[in-house]
Amino acid sequence: MQALTNKSKMVSDKKMTFLEKIYLPAIVKGMIITIKHFFRKKVTINYPEETREFSKVYRGQHVLKRDEQGRERCTACGLCAVACPAEAITMVAAERKPGEENLYCEEKYAAVYEINMLRCIFCGDCEEACPKEAIFLTDRIVASEYEREPFIYGKDILVEPLDPAKRIDVSARQTENVLKFKQNKRFAHNR
Repeated sequence: MQALTNKSKMVSDKKMTFLEKIYLPAIVKGMIITIKHFFRKKVTINYPEETREFSKVYRGQHVLKRDEQGRERCTACGLCAVACPAEAITMVAAERKPGEENLYCEEKYAAVYEINMLRCIFCGDCEEACPKEAIFLTDRIVASEYEREPFIYGKDILVEPLDPAKRIDVSARQTENVLKFKQNKRFAHNR
């Protein structure tokens, strides 16, 4: 039978020398490498006291934004859920009732909005797909847990607070071209 490639190699049964049998040169080489690492600068940081600087476009925990009047921007269109390659987003749409005009922008809103953070790959596709600029990835780190249940984030965690002083600024995540685009009155359909 002929080989599929010509990359085959003949293996020889060469006898080991005395030094190779006792593995002493190999042990010495390994110890030299280990000793060199003792004198290198440490890359470890003391996390709670010290934090690393993140990139301006770091993708962390999600946030559902509110408009200037404090109403939820999400209209439960489902584009973020369709765009999510990990299928981490689920939502249930509901109709706005009379008297709830100050809570939701449109007639339809997300009664249930959940993101499974264990499935999420923080790609930002949900952010790009949203026509209402309702969902953004922030610079906040997703907290670690011991159980799976707390990683399913609902609206109680995702929606930003009503108080304008406690709102999350996401302007650092937007490029100059996006900010110029938003200033054009012709394209201000999602305000």
